Amino acid sequence: MPAQDTQHHDDAHRHTPDGPGDLSVWATAQRTGPVQRRGRYVPESVKHPARMLPAIAAHAVHAYTRPGDLVLDPMCGIGTTLVEAVHAGRDAIGVEYEPRWSNIADANITHAHHQGATGRASVVRGDATRLRHLLPAALTGQVALVVTSPPYGPTVHGLVRPGVDGVTKFDNAYNDGTDKGNLAYRDLTGLTDGFAHILSGCATLLRPGGTVVVTARPWRKNGHLVDLPSAVIAAGVRAGLTPTERCVALLAAVRDGHLVARPSFFQLQAIRKARTAGTPLHLITHEDVLIFTKTQPDAPGAADD
Repeated sequence: MPAQDTQHHDDAHRHTPDGPGDLSVWATAQRTGPVQRRGRYVPESVKHPARMLPAIAAHAVHAYTRPGDLVLDPMCGIGTTLVEAVHAGRDAIGVEYEPRWSNIADANITHAHHQGATGRASVVRGDATRLRHLLPAALTGQVALVVTSPPYGPTVHGLVRPGVDGVTKFDNAYNDGTDKGNLAYRDLTGLTDGFAHILSGCATLLRPGGTVVVTARPWRKNGHLVDLPSAVIAAGVRAGLTPTERCVALLAAVRDGHLVARPSFFQLQAIRKARTAGTPLHLITHEDVLIFTKTQPDAPGAADD
């Protein structure tokens, strides 16, 4: 396997499922996202507006599963969780609402197998709020780990290109905004409700003691902070899951004891405009990692119906 395609062991401290983790801060951005993906993912992967860092998924897979375990991502996008799982010798299944991204996820899985990944993986197209209707009943109680991330609103990271009229942003939306079934186009209440249904379905599929890892970060809308991490915790509790850890996945590198931020052009622009207007904003250099455990039997009738 080419050197750039090896597992990101150096990017994330690991612990085994037999004991607690040594660190609650995951050093998952020692290399930039493009470097982590280069050669490991198909080039079309960059078009997704909110890609999870591969090292975050890899850390979660190594920390909370063993080889042969089953990993689920109910909002899998381009398949980052699935790719990192199969490279680590785990099996994986993903659900993705939009065909554009599920096709890329399929391509990434095929690419991983061509590189020697030993795990099996598949992608199901459909609405994850009806998870138990999408996946075979035989998977009930079989999933060891769920790794996923909710959408951050209708327009997010994206890419930039220079032009005669300045810098323009592209590939920064999940779809054209006409399909309201996408959680990205709901308000915070609608997003939280939909995500609670997704987590409820995940809880049914989890084996006893299984783990759910959700990455989330707050964002600002019209100058106000939208506290998505707290909303995710509430959704997990509603789904019958028990919050057990709250960690930090760094989006900045650690060099000589200091954080080296890697902001996008538009992040810097937003911070500069806010400070010019007198609002003391700072760059976000981490994602919250919210960890839940299935500690109780499924509640009758709970779920995503």
